[in-house]
Amino acid sequence: MARDIRESHRRGEEEGLSQEEIAFYDALAENESAVEIMRDESLRVIAHELLNSLKKNVTVDWSKRESARARMRVLVKKILRKYGYPPDMQDAAVQAVLRQAEELSAQWAS
Repeated sequence: MARDIRESHRRGEEEGLSQEEIAFYDALAENESAVEIMRDESLRVIAHELLNSLKKNVTVDWSKRESARARMRVLVKKILRKYGYPPDMQDAAVQAVLRQAEELSAQWAS
């Protein structure tokens, strides 16, 4: 586990991304067609915008209230569409991004 953390840190420095952005980048890169179609730079830009937008819109109970979760899903989908993320697995990417946001939002709220 420590090795994975160090590896993630190193990748973040190489890619010019923060640890939070790396989490979203990895969630987006789970889709092989997205990696093939989009360049790393595009995925980095999307990860950066996702981080900023989600941080601004997160509420304390967003992961518990369905209406708040729906609002966050719409926000993520808009960003993915804006940058031309491949639609074939967009729903899976949205779910992966929201899982990452759930894990990181505890830090954001404090």
